[in-house]
Amino acid sequence: MLEIRPNCEHCNKDLPNISTDAMICSFECTYCKECALEIFENVCPNCSGNFVERPIRPQKEIEKYPASIKQVFKPKDLEKVKINSDKFKNIPPQKR
Repeated sequence: MLEIRPNCEHCNKDLPNISTDAMICSFECTYCKECALEIFENVCPNCSGNFVERPIRPQKEIEKYPASIKQVFKPKDLEKVKINSDKFKNIPPQKR
């Protein structure tokens, strides 16, 4: 089950369960769309995978299975991120 983390790991923007701005990779690294697509160029800075929109857990389920309240805030070194993004952004995710 997804943790549904409450913030962008890079810029610390709030990303509550109802946010349509949340993006995740296959390891559930969580970023806002601006960081995921514009800064990281659809390359996760942790695993080099791609990002997809995080689903919204329905209200009746969020009550039973609440979203995480644990914030993960680990701003990235943008020089290192650029090297990683440049290496993988033109390779389809299934071939990375």
